[in-house]
Amino acid sequence: MKIVGITGGIGSGKSFVCTILEKMGYSVYYSDDRAKFLIDSDPRIHKELNLMMGEKAYSEDGLNRELVSNKLFNDPELRQKINKLIHPIVREDFDQWKRSFKDEKFIFNEAAILFETGAYLNYDAVILVHAPLELKLKRIKKRDGSSEEEILKKMKSQWSDEQKMKLTPYRILNDGNNPLTDTISALLKKIN
Repeated sequence: MKIVGITGGIGSGKSFVCTILEKMGYSVYYSDDRAKFLIDSDPRIHKELNLMMGEKAYSEDGLNRELVSNKLFNDPELRQKINKLIHPIVREDFDQWKRSFKDEKFIFNEAAILFETGAYLNYDAVILVHAPLELKLKRIKKRDGSSEEEILKKMKSQWSDEQKMKLTPYRILNDGNNPLTDTISALLKKIN
């Protein structure tokens, strides 16, 4: 079994690529979705976030995402501390998940910051999904209703596509013009 990371910056369309992989019959672990779930449910994360950010980090509905998001994007040191807390717990969750797929040819782990955290070293291969900047901005504005300034600020907190391209030969240009299923199939043949 090959364990393949799927990554890309905000708005690249990595989740869309993962839905195609699922339609092709492959199993995908969505790290960002699981992280959100674990942030609300794992008592270790809950305790540490309260210590780092105070009691307002959580409400009765779960994590105060707006407060935490604002603090994270304005404080790179805090973002690094929180990543060091959450990423090992998500990795532990992924390791448990993948045990049920021993007979699969490939399983996939979708995660936004595999290269930034060094986690890319844990995979047999990593596929980078990338798209032109204008298209990414358009997608995120439509999806989140964010301003261009907010989006660019988030983008600056991640590595550029150029930095990531140096670390993997497996890439998917998700610009709406290329047949993604064919591109994915060709990449999987190369990886295998």
